[in-house]
Amino acid sequence: MSRKTRGAALAVLSASMLLAASACGGDDASSGGDADTVTWWHNSNNEPGKGYYEQVAKDFEEANPGVDVQVTAMAHQDMVDKLAAGFQSGDVPDVYMERGGGELADHVEAGMTRDLTEDAAEEIGKIAEGTLAGWQVDGKTYAIPYSVGVDGFWYNTELFEQAGIEAPPETMDELVDVIGQLKDADITPISVGAGDKWPAAHYWYFGAVRTCSQDTLNSAMESMDFSDPCFVEAGEVVDQVLETEPFNPGFLTTPGQEGASSASGLLATGKVAMELQGHWEPGVMQGLTDDGKGLGEKTGWFPFPQVEGGEGDPAGQLGGGDAWAVAETAPDVAVDFVKYLFSDEVQQGFAENDMGLPTNPAAIESLSDPALADLIQVRDEAAYVQLFFDTLFGPSVGGAMNDAIALQFADQATPQDVVDATQQAADQEG
Repeated sequence: MSRKTRGAALAVLSASMLLAASACGGDDASSGGDADTVTWWHNSNNEPGKGYYEQVAKDFEEANPGVDVQVTAMAHQDMVDKLAAGFQSGDVPDVYMERGGGELADHVEAGMTRDLTEDAAEEIGKIAEGTLAGWQVDGKTYAIPYSVGVDGFWYNTELFEQAGIEAPPETMDELVDVIGQLKDADITPISVGAGDKWPAAHYWYFGAVRTCSQDTLNSAMESMDFSDPCFVEAGEVVDQVLETEPFNPGFLTTPGQEGASSASGLLATGKVAMELQGHWEPGVMQGLTDDGKGLGEKTGWFPFPQVEGGEGDPAGQLGGGDAWAVAETAPDVAVDFVKYLFSDEVQQGFAENDMGLPTNPAAIESLSDPALADLIQVRDEAAYVQLFFDTLFGPSVGGAMNDAIALQFADQATPQDVVDATQQAADQEG
């Protein structure tokens, strides 16, 4: 993907115009089959999301006799890996989750993702222009974002109270103090699924948002030049966290979201006090506890702390989202299905099940989790929301960045090494 194309997918926006942000089941059939068959992949592999989407598919089939929606639910990382392989081989599902940014631009450049600008004009018209930007290339919309939100620390309010913590930390120094209080109370402070790399990488991403100005981030996204000192400082923020030794035992091999022993599972079951994760976390945790409630009323959230001396806007956030896209070779009925997925009815059910932060305005009031409802305000009042860097840059540069950050978590790379690896990958891609 050219730098010019990536620049068109630049993921930073104003408060009024938000830009952005889980065992495989079902049939693996790909697009290009019978015109009445729609293959659909998603990552809601835990309840209630898995069951809800199964019912959504059945409802669509009933309303469209002769249509067969073949649903495949899988863990998030499995889905990302399988989609990447599918795009390499040209064998992708009819409807799939598109994360936007550089990844989408690559898919569009390869001619594998359908332009929905005219076919879904009514649905697209309901979404704030800035929210759409992450899923547009050259002014055309190639996917319909259905959930967009921000990153932050999800925490167990009960464990914070046990440790005598009266308020969430607002600065990095306060975060260090909170970690110390939790350790003094024999509570593991933080879980991280570094085995999947991207959960660990979010610390560096947010470090960059706090240490770099918005102008610097914009410039770097356009030029792919990471020479500004603030990017090394982002890695120093990571080191500050690592030096406190806050993470769960075996965090370097811990998965992000799959199973009770994953980072999300450890938080959901009260084994740790907090986790840096996206807006999808409450829905993920619900599927990892026996009662289906996750942390329930013990769920708290706070933004990534401020960095003293950092040039980042205090109101800036990190985030991203998911959108429904249609393969270029998919039958027309796949477009109808995507439009149905964004309907008021389906988005309201999505919100009621705490599966994310809906983008359809008609679904906002349906959010049942107070923590998620509060995030809508954080999302909409952010000075800007920086799209996750791995999504923005695509697999080559974003993958190199994540790999280097994972090595830093393993004490095998320095903050400068992370920048050097990222710059080298960017230069090679050209």
